[in-house]
Amino acid sequence: MKENSASFASLVRRWPVLAFTLLLVTAVGASGCTKLRARDQLNKGVANFRDGHYDAAIENFKASKDADPDLLNARIYLATAYAAQYIPGAPSDENVRVGEQAVTEFKDVLTHDAANIPAIDGLGSILFNMAGTPFQPEKYDESKKYHEQHIKESPNDADPYYWVGVINWTLARRANDELRQGYNVENPKKQIKDPDPLPEKLRTQFTSQQGPMVDEAMQMLDKAVQIRPDYADAIAYKSLVLRMKADMSDTTTRASLEKEADDLLEKVKAIKQKEAAEKAAKS
Repeated sequence: MKENSASFASLVRRWPVLAFTLLLVTAVGASGCTKLRARDQLNKGVANFRDGHYDAAIENFKASKDADPDLLNARIYLATAYAAQYIPGAPSDENVRVGEQAVTEFKDVLTHDAANIPAIDGLGSILFNMAGTPFQPEKYDESKKYHEQHIKESPNDADPYYWVGVINWTLARRANDELRQGYNVENPKKQIKDPDPLPEKLRTQFTSQQGPMVDEAMQMLDKAVQIRPDYADAIAYKSLVLRMKADMSDTTTRASLEKEADDLLEKVKAIKQKEAAEKAAKS
């Protein structure tokens, strides 16, 4: 009897420790279950996304994110699923909401991992796509900021240099178009068409306003091609930038720049033909 009493007394004394241990084991088990659920929902979301079932994928990724807030891939895939549904240029409120949701989710990733390249690139891409229609230069600027952040994090990647060049060209092209349209409104009998040189006064104005941006565009595209010599898209945009620089130049220099632009397009054509031949050889 004394032994039983002693054992019971010992159990009572140890109960707080035993209870804590039991709770800890239960918590770890529950945590493991939620992490498994998160992984399961993540895998289902990837499968739905791959099959083009974006709405279902979004719900899966939301469930995964809720089950395991530390599972960063769930956040990245959720943002990507929203971005995949965005249609550039479509003006509907629903489409705009989807784009804004993608931005929100990508930024959420960066609050957990400020150097996350997929989220940085995702923001650069979705903001660029949202900036065109209606024209929103501030979104182009924000997109550029994220591509520049990519360059800081990973300076040997060609793509962010390319995108900074594209953004600069896009903004300068818009300014050029507006100058031409304004001139044509004021001079109905002396219209200038797109291939025509700018009148001297407009050329000076355009160079003063957009010259630094155009120069930076060329520098960025040069860097992209330096990293990846067969980067056809970057070479094609170099051709476009050269034509824009031609619009800032006198007649003699303009002809030289346009010839250089034409030569770059021939280089792009050769790269594309080589890629097509290599692809055909593998098939």
